[in-house]
Amino acid sequence: MTQPGERGQAALLLTAGLCAILIAAFVAGAVARGIGVRADAQRAADLAALAGARAMHEAYPRLFEPGLIDGRPNAYHLEKAAYLARGRAAALRVARLNGAADVEVSFPDADAIAPIRVQVVVRRRVGVERGTGRAGTTVAATAEAELAPDGPAAAAAPGGPGQYAGPLAFRQGKPMRPDVAQAFDRMEAAARADGVQLLITSGFRSDAEQAVLWARRPDPRWVAPPGKSLHRYGTELDIGPDAAYPWLAANAGRFHFVKRYEWEPWHFGFTLNARSRPRAGTASAPAAGHRGEDGDDGRGAGHAAGHGSVPAFVPDRFARPLARAAQRWNVSATLLAAQIYAESGFNPFAVSPVGAQGISQFMPATARAYGLSNPFDAERAIDAQARMMRDLLRQFGSVPLALAAYNAGPGRVAACMCVPAITETRAYVAKILGLLGGAGEVIAGGGLEVRLVR
Repeated sequence: MTQPGERGQAALLLTAGLCAILIAAFVAGAVARGIGVRADAQRAADLAALAGARAMHEAYPRLFEPGLIDGRPNAYHLEKAAYLARGRAAALRVARLNGAADVEVSFPDADAIAPIRVQVVVRRRVGVERGTGRAGTTVAATAEAELAPDGPAAAAAPGGPGQYAGPLAFRQGKPMRPDVAQAFDRMEAAARADGVQLLITSGFRSDAEQAVLWARRPDPRWVAPPGKSLHRYGTELDIGPDAAYPWLAANAGRFHFVKRYEWEPWHFGFTLNARSRPRAGTASAPAAGHRGEDGDDGRGAGHAAGHGSVPAFVPDRFARPLARAAQRWNVSATLLAAQIYAESGFNPFAVSPVGAQGISQFMPATARAYGLSNPFDAERAIDAQARMMRDLLRQFGSVPLALAAYNAGPGRVAACMCVPAITETRAYVAKILGLLGGAGEVIAGGGLEVRLVR
């Protein structure tokens, strides 16, 4: 028989047990709400960061467009502030569409010439009812996205019927038909004997590569639509610098090259081919405002205004050494120029925190390996840089991988056959690819892709 005192103790225990259950349920519910709120915040942050990076990806090439062309503002050029504003607006818009009100957007590498990272922080309040009031805490979710180099470059595949699909030879890093390369070799040797330097700024371009140029600027006054440029036949060369035009006009015919268009003194085609003739309707003078048959700026793709052979951002004193190095080591002058811009900003006396020296930022041991006794001798350093890039391009067969190896070392790149996950290296490669894109240089398989990094 249960005594009254025992019944009271049992009731007390029962009440305590019920309270414990209620408290556990309350805590479990609060934890569940907190987890759900955090998950929602993280999702909003992830999507916002990706949206911001995609907006930056779309606008990225415009950072490297010249601000002026022929003394007039270039509407396609985008200042860095406007570029970042696009990324910020896209990130904020997507975050708010996903229910986030407290959103912070920043750019970790905002001081760089071409920022490639966007960070989004989303904060949300987790509330708990307490009698007459409401208490709680704030959870924060952070996401970061970047423009990263994509996989290794692949050989250009045929992009349309009728374009050249045979083997390619390379001169100064530019592809062309082998017979065109042999004819150019003879012409270049004759020009050199006369004291004239010839620099190739563009050669064969597949329809797919032409489509990239067209997508950047879909205006036939500037760029030929895919399938319309004579460069698809492998017979066409855009040649500089401007000082070579008189020699070319007088002598190119001896080597079976013809100036295609009266208004394009840089565009020469090889005539020993049935397809090697101007397309119908283009032999007359261009319409007002026409900038070129197939170029970004009226001088052929990759032929930036300024020197007629190297990009306009190259200081005059370094234009000729760059052209010579490009010819000697069969590497694109635009690639070398973009690399130097990223390495030192054309400062011959630059020294990095880790001891890299000179305009091309050679470490002392690497400089010695390439016979460079004085890395601060800009002309010799540029030559050594071109030779090293020639070697790296041969080793890795890819512009992004060769650039990554120049920055991080061949061993790290060879270990993964990728651009290593090193923030500095990824930013370095992305910056140079952006400069190349702005100069009209199409790198097959060597673009940028958007990645969520955290």
